[in-house]
Amino acid sequence: MRVSVVVTVLNEARSLPRLLDSLAAQDRQPDEVVLCDGGSTDGTLALLSAEDRLDLRVLVRPGANISQGRNAAIHAATGDVVAVTDAGVRLDPAWLERIIEPLEEGRARVAAGFFRADPQSLFEVAMGATVLPELRDIRAERFLPSSRSVAFFKAAWKEVGGYPEWLDYCEDLIFDLRLRSRYGPFVLVPEALVYFRPRPSLRAFFLQYYRYARGDGKADLWRLRHAIRYLTYLVVLPLIVVAGFLGSPWWWALMLMSIPGMFWVPWRRLRQLGETLNPVDRVKAALLVPVIRFTGDVAKMVGYPAGLLWRWRHRGHIPDWRKL
Repeated sequence: MRVSVVVTVLNEARSLPRLLDSLAAQDRQPDEVVLCDGGSTDGTLALLSAEDRLDLRVLVRPGANISQGRNAAIHAATGDVVAVTDAGVRLDPAWLERIIEPLEEGRARVAAGFFRADPQSLFEVAMGATVLPELRDIRAERFLPSSRSVAFFKAAWKEVGGYPEWLDYCEDLIFDLRLRSRYGPFVLVPEALVYFRPRPSLRAFFLQYYRYARGDGKADLWRLRHAIRYLTYLVVLPLIVVAGFLGSPWWWALMLMSIPGMFWVPWRRLRQLGETLNPVDRVKAALLVPVIRFTGDVAKMVGYPAGLLWRWRHRGHIPDWRKL
């Protein structure tokens, strides 16, 4: 089958060489690579025009969001199978061969690849351990892949209406949910690895998770999950603090003893992700984990109502994505 790799880019001059190098080094070369540029001004287009190792097609759509860019690139793609990834990643040499294998063998209409953190600083090590799951942390039958590592038949993309162009973030999640509703659980291919660099600062991370949560609000996703977060921070934690001041010192001792349980999973990931760190840096990374977790939760609590407000303002104009 003919295979097209699709990527959207916007001002990715710094990160794009890693992706292009890893695409050129694939064990199974794509028949074509279709990129949609959303209006870059940083030299991205010059890099793409100089690329001569790949069968590369570049679409320029100034102002297009990620969904619009992906849909435009997939529409232009000539492959029976489409593999989607992002500009800010590095692909394992076997990525394309592995992720399209279930489709070529007729075992799936959609295949989900996996991703690992590719940190370049102590902070990014802590970030990766906090927010990026290991394979053991997920249930394969319920896993919804990011569009940095997913493959599907172009016909399947068409049948579910493509990526939701009215949504600027969480668009790949809606697309996944529609595909799963039509075809059932995806085939997980853990060997189809993409190496993803975590956000390099708390500010960048806050903005990322604010946008994710705003997307949740716009799409009316995960009501219970967000409600639990508000309940925890606005009701449960204040009650715990008040009870501590009114109770005995043993209460605080009990609370301190419970902290390792709250952060056990990211600290466990840190043992492997930070294996090259010296002991002092490992301690620093471990102390960053609660800070990162708290920052992410605050970003979500700010972003989610912003998305709900947008949804309320656009009521009557938002398609029901749950209906195929």
